Parts: sequence; structure tokens; C-alpha cells
Amino acid sequence: MKYTSLLVLTASLIVLSACEPARDRVAKSSVRSESETAKTVTEDQLQRAGVSDPAAKQSISNQPVSLKDADAANTASQAFDRKIIRNANLTVEVTSPSDSQRKIVSIAESHQGFVVTSEATQRASEDRTKPEVTVNLVVRVPAAQFNQVMEEIRAVGARVIQEKVTGQDVTEEFMDLDARIENQKALELQFLEIMKRAGKVDDALSVQRELAEVRTEIEKLEGRRRFLENQSSLSTINVTLQPPTQIVNATGFWYSVRSAFSDGFDVAADIVLFLIRAIVALLPILVLIVLPLALLVKLGLKVVRRRRPVAEPVSATASE
Repeated sequence: MKYTSLLVLTASLIVLSACEPARDRVAKSSVRSESETAKTVTEDQLQRAGVSDPAAKQSISNQPVSLKDADAANTASQAFDRKIIRNANLTVEVTSPSDSQRKIVSIAESHQGFVVTSEATQRASEDRTKPEVTVNLVVRVPAAQFNQVMEEIRAVGARVIQEKVTGQDVTEEFMDLDARIENQKALELQFLEIMKRAGKVDDALSVQRELAEVRTEIEKLEGRRRFLENQSSLSTINVTLQPPTQIVNATGFWYSVRSAFSDGFDVAADIVLFLIRAIVALLPILVLIVLPLALLVKLGLKVVRRRRPVAEPVSATASE
């Protein structure tokens, strides 16, 4: 029994001692492959730049990149603040849209916000002496003050007719832009190093063209990043202020009689307006065309009448 136990123990030690070198080899090959992947500019980028100088390629290929930077970037991405674009559409019923407009402006300014646009529109109402006014405002406030501003705007009106709040999480896109910008900047530095060591004019010109493309890409990425930063740091609220809607009983005999009388009056008014417009439109034609023609016709008739008595005595004398 002792011999069997010793044999089993010896076999286990041999297996473990054989597995450890294999693990070391796998780990070393993994680290080597990662370091070689993150170590240099890709051969495709160098070929596209048209670099044929071996010294320039060798100098760039020997630039090591530490894996600690990747670990630091990963840690920073985990602690990255979420970027959320929040927008809202709010329709509020108020007694006086103009007074409520001033209140909303003061609310936005008190929370370090501002009014982008403010528009007032009048529309006809049953009481034509008092037209209804509808106010549309676009307000931008800091994202941290979004909920507080929404509560204060709701409190301005008598009731909220419509409310819609949307949110778009752009954290992933923001982080992707940061990573792409860092990569492009690192590529820019490497191309600058290649340009310093390029021994031929053609190589320098090719690298310069690639460098211009890289800088253009950096500007595009940074512009998109600034846009997302602005949209996520400031929330947009579209506010519509409208007066109370009058509820009219649209049923009943007397309502039908009143509607018919109102419709008949409107039709009569439209006919009178049509006749007035027709007369006004025909007046220039009468003055400029018909009246001169009438004068010419009258003048022609007078001339004909004057010549006719002279012709009659002459014909009588000839007959005698």
C-alpha cells in the first residue's frame, strides 16, 4: 500500500512539474504578442506613407510602448462620468402667457441657464378684441439643474397639458472618441518622428500628406467630442405657454340656430367683400380702356353727323 501511494505521489509531482513550464511559455508568448501588437506603427500605415528608408522604419520600430498606459486607460474608463443628453418638451396652460414667459426667463437665469429663442404668436378667438397669445421658448440649463427647473416650470402654470422627457446615453461614444483621439495623436507623433529621420524628399512628402490626414481626423473627432460635451452638460427644454381653452357646448337646438345664423352672416359678408373687390379690380379697366374707347366712339359719331347734311344738298343740285 505504501508503495502504491508513493507511486501516485511521484506521478503527480511529475505532471505538475511538466505543466508549469507550459504555463510560463503560454504567459510569456501572450505578453510578447500583446507588446508586439501595441509596440509600433503598423506596417500598412508605413507602406501607405511611402516610407522606404530603413533607418526611419528601424527607429520607429524600436520605440516601446508600456502596457501600464493601457491599464491606466482601462481604470479611467471604469471611473468615467456618464454622459447623458436630456431634453424635454413641455406644454403648460397659463392665465397670462406674457407674464409666465418672464417668470420662465428668470427661472432659467437663476439656475445658470439661458433662453435660446422666445416667440409669441397671436391667434383669433371668439372675443376678437382679445386675441389669444401662445408663447414658445427654448431654454438651456445645466444638466444637474434639469429636474429642479422642470419642477419650477410646472409650478408656473395652472396645469400641464403635455410633457415629454427624453434621454440619450452617449458615454460609450464619448469614450470611443477619447480613445480614437489619443490613438491619432500618438500616430501624429510617430509620423513626425518618421519625417525627422526620412532621408529622401519623396518619403518626407508622403509622410506630410499622411500627417495632414491624421490632423484632419483629429479635428473632426475633437469637434464631435465638443458637441457631445456641450449637449450633455446643458439640457434643452422646449416650453409652450398657452391660455386656457374655452369649452363650448356644441350640442342643442339653440346652438345649431346660432351656428346657422353665424354661417349665413359669414357667407353674406364674403359676397359683399367679393363684389367690392370685383369693383375695385374693374375700376382701372374702366378708366384706362373703356372710357377712352367711349370717347373715341362719341367723337367719330359727331364727325359722321356733320358730314351727312353737306352731302345731301349736293346730291339734290345734281339731280336738277
